[in-house]
Parts: sequence; structure tokens; C-alpha cells
Amino acid sequence: MRKALLLVDIQNDFLPGGSLAVPDGDKVIPVANSAIPLFEIVLASQDWHPDGHCSFASRYPGYKPGETILIDGIEHALWPDHCILGTRGAEIAPGIDLGRIHSFFRKGTEKDSDSYSAFFDNDRRKSTGLMEYLKEHGVGEITIIGLTTEYCVQFTSLDARSLGLQVKVVLDGIRGVEMNPGDCEEALDNMSSAGVEILQRL
Repeated sequence: MRKALLLVDIQNDFLPGGSLAVPDGDKVIPVANSAIPLFEIVLASQDWHPDGHCSFASRYPGYKPGETILIDGIEHALWPDHCILGTRGAEIAPGIDLGRIHSFFRKGTEKDSDSYSAFFDNDRRKSTGLMEYLKEHGVGEITIIGLTTEYCVQFTSLDARSLGLQVKVVLDGIRGVEMNPGDCEEALDNMSSAGVEILQRL
């Protein structure tokens, strides 16, 4: 069984100074770079949103970032405009060793559908191609580092488990938004309950 490292959404807009900065989000970069040489296969996901994406609070008059809205019966968190395709904010953080990444998987590419998971959009109607890639390359286990703990890391981990993959998440290499106190702890509990192995470090 082959093993892969998956770097989840380590993008400029999620780092200090970005439009949706995650507290200490830049601290995952050295952890990622230390992990990259340990894996034969290294992959990365990117939020890649069109202008006016459904997750942007600016699309809905009277709503603010941090609030939620129902879209086609699915509750979505609303955020500042972020990771707009083709912009610097959507680029992988420049400190990451890009030359060692074998393939990139873009998500949230549809204007009216959000995607926390690196595998599917939130309504699971569209695949990013990540699972197909893993199957093609004989990967049965992934280790996850990236942003954010309670959103994209959690949803990616849970989807990976539901698809039969073994999953490890590195605590030193993830950070959360923590919009509500306890969100990250709850996410870690959810992942652990689903069979995700939580490691302090590699």
C-alpha cells in the first residue's frame, strides 16, 4: 500500500495578511516542508473560487462573514471573499516546496456550490478527481497537513475515511478558524471517532 501526503489549502488568503487569515496559519508551512521529503507522493488541494461564489458574504445583502445561510437545503458558513481563481490569494503559500508536489486538486470551483472537502463539493455531486488519482496510484493511506482544522481538514478526513482510506492528521501541521469556542476540539473528536489517527507530529 502506498502512502501520500495531502497538503490542504495552504494558500495565501488563509495566512496572516490574507483576506481570511487563520490565526498562526503560517505555522503549518515548516511542518509541511519537513513532511514532504518523507513521502513518495505529495498532493495539494486549493480553494479556487469564481467571483461571487456562494460562500462569500458579499453576495448576500444584509449578511456578514461568520453568519450562515441555507443554499439548496444545505447550511453554509459565509466568509469574506477569498481564494478567487487566478489571484495571488488563491496561490499556494510561497514558502511551500512546490517542486515536490505531484498534483493539485481544486475545489469550490462552481459558483453555486461550496466544497470543504478535497474530495467532493459539499452536496457530493462533483468529485475533484482526488480519489480517482489515489486509486490510480495505489494509495491507501493519506497524511493530512493544512487549513483549517474544523472545515477543510475535517471534511477531507471524514470523506477519506468514508472512501476506505487510512487517514492520519498531524496536529502540529493544522490550524483552525475557531469561529465558535470548541469548534476545533469537536472536529478532532469527530475525526477520531471516524477512525482518523491524530498524531502530534510526524
